[in-house]
Amino acid sequence: MTANSRPSSSASIGWKPLCRACATILSGSGNWSGLAPSFTATVTKPCCCNTMPGRRAPAPKITSPAATGRANSSMRVIGTAGHVDHGKSSLVEKLSGIHPDRLAEEQSRGLTIDLGFAWLELPNGETVGIVDVPGHRDFIENMLAGVGGIDAALLVIAADEGIMPQTREHLSILRLLDIRKLIVVISKIDLIDDEEWLELVQLEAEDLLAESELAGAPIVPVSAQTGAGIERLLDELSALLAGLPERVDSGQPRLPIDRVFVVSGFGTVVTGTLMGGALSVGDALVAQPGEHSGRVRGLQSYKRDVQTALPGSRVAVNIAGINKSDIKRGAVLARPGRLQPTLLADAHFTMPADSEGILEHNTEVKFFCGAAEALARLRLLDADSLAAGESGWLQIRLREALPLTRGDRFILRVPSPARTIGGGIIVNAQPGKRYKRMQPQILDELDARLHGSLGEQLAIAARAREPKSPTDLAAQLGFSTAEMQVALAEALVADLLRELPGLGIWASDSWRRLVQRMLAELGRYHSANPLRLGMSRAELGSRLRIKLPLLDTVITDETELTIENGFVRAQSHSIRFSHEQEARIDRLMTALEVAPYSPPTISEMNGLAGEAVVRALLDLRRLVQVSDSIAFAAADYARLVAAIRAHIEAHGEIDAKTLRDQFGSSRKYAIPLLERLDAQGITRRVGDARVPGASF
Repeated sequence: MTANSRPSSSASIGWKPLCRACATILSGSGNWSGLAPSFTATVTKPCCCNTMPGRRAPAPKITSPAATGRANSSMRVIGTAGHVDHGKSSLVEKLSGIHPDRLAEEQSRGLTIDLGFAWLELPNGETVGIVDVPGHRDFIENMLAGVGGIDAALLVIAADEGIMPQTREHLSILRLLDIRKLIVVISKIDLIDDEEWLELVQLEAEDLLAESELAGAPIVPVSAQTGAGIERLLDELSALLAGLPERVDSGQPRLPIDRVFVVSGFGTVVTGTLMGGALSVGDALVAQPGEHSGRVRGLQSYKRDVQTALPGSRVAVNIAGINKSDIKRGAVLARPGRLQPTLLADAHFTMPADSEGILEHNTEVKFFCGAAEALARLRLLDADSLAAGESGWLQIRLREALPLTRGDRFILRVPSPARTIGGGIIVNAQPGKRYKRMQPQILDELDARLHGSLGEQLAIAARAREPKSPTDLAAQLGFSTAEMQVALAEALVADLLRELPGLGIWASDSWRRLVQRMLAELGRYHSANPLRLGMSRAELGSRLRIKLPLLDTVITDETELTIENGFVRAQSHSIRFSHEQEARIDRLMTALEVAPYSPPTISEMNGLAGEAVVRALLDLRRLVQVSDSIAFAAADYARLVAAIRAHIEAHGEIDAKTLRDQFGSSRKYAIPLLERLDAQGITRRVGDARVPGASF
């Protein structure tokens, strides 16, 4: 049988190109009949679906506009895998009644080129989505776009050919993507009369899996032509899927897009396998990359209108506000602010034992994740090269930004000669910087991100320049609400995290590093300026590049730091005057006692005591500066303010002339003093007079 022919039962019917309506339905995107009358009319027109013997005709049945609901929480998606022309699409058609080949070229050549979609109902009533992937080596990249979100796989091996190159490559890809649930399907048994040959093919399949975590997977011989083995296959599939844990709903839905098209009367429709959280009609979404904003106008899952789709569902999203030209396969829909494209990612990588060649540092590769692909350059962080069977840490530098998330599985291929070299898992999608290689501290942190407990992972993610909200960290880590609660409790008890009211949560070691940086910065400042009380909050925050609320929180909580008179200082620091400086201070204070309300200017004070000493007296608030050139002794300033308050209470106002005359001063001192009180809100100017201010 050649790649350009169909199985004999269908080769003679004259495969027709699908109409737009049936192509939409067969792709898993649904008929949207509940959303637009014009499209409903299109669906009801006769088309190829009426002339395909042996398949359920999905198009003529119109669902009611009121037929909305919630997608089944146990819904699963399986994928096919295997060599070209081993009967994957025919098997899907036999299981579901839907032929997954939707392109005219696929039907004319009898060759799956792109992804196909179908669904079936198991004996237990569970609806299962199917992603049918191409088996030809030329379309392996299309295959990679389809298997990222599946729960289990059907590895199809033709009984007449046995294991072939793409059988091995597809199996390797499934293992690299951590797909641990598998059924081996020996197809086309109707072509084999020799039972011993069939047993040999089964033994070959057992040997293929024997050295892997998939050893012992069920092996089911079937014929898509006669139906032999199909019932057992459905039973095995039911048992396999029943053993899977429920998909975690972290409250952060992501839809990696594998198809984008336009439906007349609706606009843009995208399809994919929903991950991370539920999606509902009316939800606001952003398509990344590109930051294109839209809203869910309608949802379908397996030709059924739903109000809400749950994680694991194959869904079609009719999205308003985003044009088809804005997005392509590989884009991801997510809630606003929850997913940012990245050019850099930290990852753990494995080369399978049967890989060819050596992976060298700085190699350029093709990177595949979800339905996305991009060119990338690899930085090996813990080795100069990796060989078959080896694992290591990578920093992946993407040629174009992709919306990645911690925990995403990926595949790497080299372009020439085209082959898969390995795959792995993203442990940090936003590293923010390029690492130095061979650094034990960095490698230990990466290992903890991969293997650590929930609390340890949270604490590592909270290592940042500033605190983050629990919501942002949960989204970054892909934690559900329950997982976040466990992680937070564990990290707080172990002193791995600090809760900072109003700011968020922060790694304890990030806090400690900041405290040490603050002490070091203040230590240098105190050494250079022994007669200064400390640094202003703004100056210290600027030097450390941190925001003032965080600075204030650290100062408040740390006993080694304090703030006095608006200046931040180390607790151990104090201003100490020498005997000579004390003598100069005495001379200055004597001058102030002689003329307390007409004191020497600050320039004259500098001449009497020295500029550094005068600055220290201002920091200590023994002097109070009211303008660039005027300062009073603190006690004299307090008497002036008290007298001004008393006069205003008695007379309702005071002016500069009254103040001057009352204290035997002059306008040179009275005006700056009143302007300072205005600035403090103690007084308020009305014409030439001052009346009570907001802080009177």
